[in-house]
Amino acid sequence: MSDFWAALALVMVIEGLLPFAAPGLWRQALQQIASLDEAQMRLFGAISMGSGLALLYWVRG
Repeated sequence: MSDFWAALALVMVIEGLLPFAAPGLWRQALQQIASLDEAQMRLFGAISMGSGLALLYWVRG
């Protein structure tokens, strides 16, 4: 269970990097994402989850 909380904390740190380092770029990216229709957003989410699972499998073996 501690791995779960460590992973969640790491996600929060990584997600906070862009708004901290480049708030204008972050705002622009959010506006572009918000303009996607639902099918595109679902595809984006599926690709993101698949990439994360593949990376996790590669790292954890």
